Amino acid sequence: MGMNPQPNFDDLAAQLRACRICRDAPRYGKALPHEPRPIVQGSATARLCIASQAPGTRAHASGVPFDDRSGTRLRDWLGMDKATFYDASKVAIVPMGSCFPGQDAKGGDLGPRRECAEAWRRPLFEALPQLDLVLLIGQYAQAWHLGDTFKDGLTETVRRWRDILRHPQKPRILPLPHPSWRNNGWLKTNSWFEAELLPVLRSEIRTMFELNDKEPG
Repeated sequence: MGMNPQPNFDDLAAQLRACRICRDAPRYGKALPHEPRPIVQGSATARLCIASQAPGTRAHASGVPFDDRSGTRLRDWLGMDKATFYDASKVAIVPMGSCFPGQDAKGGDLGPRRECAEAWRRPLFEALPQLDLVLLIGQYAQAWHLGDTFKDGLTETVRRWRDILRHPQKPRILPLPHPSWRNNGWLKTNSWFEAELLPVLRSEIRTMFELNDKEPG
């Protein structure tokens, strides 16, 4: 028997964009109360993956991931311009929940729908064979990708960023807080994040894409 062919990211992304599991066949809680608009970005050549949480209201309206102030802050953390950030040949954006999950009574976004990761996460990552680094944005992505080693919560997980980044695996992973402005207090309390982690992250990104640009073809 021959080996299974490499999954095609574009085909999977098209299938995902047509997915209506959370509205039509919800497995956890009530059905999504609005029309789903799955958002994902990537290609088989992407080197960086942003494993994010779920689209917000502006991304849901525009269909563009991180189309808000959180995206501005995230690009600043990366030292990356918008053209590179939205270049699917270089950067994959694969949220834990591909659709805007709605809001709670206080106006905050709900957590990503669990159905989405169960159905789509593993196939999508199998279709991203060139990944070098996956950024785990927030506790939902960290819990999924780190499994049992995500046991002390977000802050302590991000504090262990050096050990996590050095771990011998492919692709490498790096945990980050969510760039939401709701986390201003966290950033102020944990000043080591901007002083110690961000310079390493920016260096990783700079090296990754300088090397990629120099490759033949």
